[in-house]
Amino acid sequence: MHPPFGNFTTVRAALDVGDDLAAPVADALKSWDAREAAESVLYVDTDPDKADTAVFSQAYDVPLELSANCVVVAAKRGGDVTLAACLVRADTRLDVNTAVRKHLGARKASFAPMDVAVAQTGMEYGGITAVGLPSSWALLVDEAVVAAPHVLIGSGRRRGKLILPGAAVAQLPRAEVLPGLGV
Repeated sequence: MHPPFGNFTTVRAALDVGDDLAAPVADALKSWDAREAAESVLYVDTDPDKADTAVFSQAYDVPLELSANCVVVAAKRGGDVTLAACLVRADTRLDVNTAVRKHLGARKASFAPMDVAVAQTGMEYGGITAVGLPSSWALLVDEAVVAAPHVLIGSGRRRGKLILPGAAVAQLPRAEVLPGLGV
């Protein structure tokens, strides 16, 4: 099995490596209604010490435009706080103050605290991904991620990543594709 990009020594079907994924990610892949999309997801084993985007990109020869970061956002309106996940290409930054805030109808939006993101997702910081998020969360995806032939995302852990077709990202539960989410 060969990945569509990058320099990885271990590549396997993600559905075959449940123990290497965070539990919510493995469960989500197994139960994903879009079976063809779930079956297209690859798992690549990587060094957890090289999980940060810039280091990872250089170490594994992954172009930033084919890598996507999942950012957990806390949107506030009055006393209510809504958590959401946003997926943007690694060569862009998330437009929290305009695109996210307006889409979620919030008065204020900011990055969620790390401890909240980790506790709510059941995933490791530095590996939080768009697959297996809490069912109450919105998943906002930049249109550039969906347009990519393949994209690399987290696995729920710092060790390992997932590669899937960009079009498959749009089939994730609660995914909303938005233009201008990444700037």
